Amino acid sequence: MSEQAGQWHFLTNHARVLGAIARDPAARLRDIAEICCITVRTAQSIVTDLEQAGYIRREREGRRTRYILSPDGALRHPAEAHVPVRELLDVFTTHDCPR
Repeated sequence: MSEQAGQWHFLTNHARVLGAIARDPAARLRDIAEICCITVRTAQSIVTDLEQAGYIRREREGRRTRYILSPDGALRHPAEAHVPVRELLDVFTTHDCPR
């Protein structure tokens, strides 16, 4: 059993991935995965979720992918549905987060 089993966290992996993308829109999936302490496969799945939900979109730049944020969307939970994603992203991008 992992050390984290049974623990809870304030942020989901989806929030972590969105924050990583907000800090570096040109980040590679493997970099996002490393920053968020998840597998590349999990990062890829989360990026797909975020894209399908309209929080980000992907653009190809040569062989790389650049992510474009859609910060005007609302958070998904009914208790925070009035809060724009921009406010969450401000927390991630205005403070240096340790790796």
